[in-house]
Amino acid sequence: MDNIHDLLDNLHIEDLRNETHPSIFDENDGYEMLILRLPVLLDEMKVTSTGFIITPQNSYLYMRETQELKPLGSRFEAPYEILDGMIDELLKAFDGYRDLIGDMEESLYLNKATDSFMNRWLKLKRNIVRIERILIHASSTMDRAIEYYEKYDDFPLNHYLDLHEHLERTLRSASLQLSKLDYIYKFYTTQTNERINRSIFALTIISAIFLPLNLVVGFFGMNTSGLPFSGGLSGTNSVLVLMVCLSVITFLGIYFMKRRV
Repeated sequence: MDNIHDLLDNLHIEDLRNETHPSIFDENDGYEMLILRLPVLLDEMKVTSTGFIITPQNSYLYMRETQELKPLGSRFEAPYEILDGMIDELLKAFDGYRDLIGDMEESLYLNKATDSFMNRWLKLKRNIVRIERILIHASSTMDRAIEYYEKYDDFPLNHYLDLHEHLERTLRSASLQLSKLDYIYKFYTTQTNERINRSIFALTIISAIFLPLNLVVGFFGMNTSGLPFSGGLSGTNSVLVLMVCLSVITFLGIYFMKRRV
């Protein structure tokens, strides 16, 4: 253990200690450093970096709890098994995001979107954008490691190609879900605009009907002499009839104008 610590550059030790260090594959004299940064999808999304040191004889996993390099007993197989488990967990957890987006889409089709719809949409959008960005770096880093090690006879090329394919699959899925989220947002804003337009139209109709009535009320409410219908006993009834007639005429005018449009 002391020998491997002596072999490492101090800057590389600092990189291994960093819990959120970006994915990187670094070639050095006597060892290579592989750090893979992956999202962890629990109740809240987290990001963690897993660091390996690979020497010609062995590989080591950096343990942040003890700040030590744990020998894994094999050069390529042990790192593969660790990464395979992490990436498989990521694949399974991402299915939950797809289900959430599917539920949001279905609620829109059924016109059952709740007030918290945009909050959920923003949270999913933010998380999946981060996932996509992280996986782009992780996939390119894995590609560099495979390209570097494929010349070695003991390198399990198919295993690492499988890891790369799983990363690419999750990345493609993330890009697809982002496209669906964009479509869902457009659909949601269209529905919202339609509801607003219907409300504005209803207010316009109500205003158009009551505007003549307000004019009549304002006119007959003037405290002046000589107003029509002010001299007879049935003046109020006459004004009411006039207001009803104006309402009917206005409503019919709006109705026929709407039919022409």
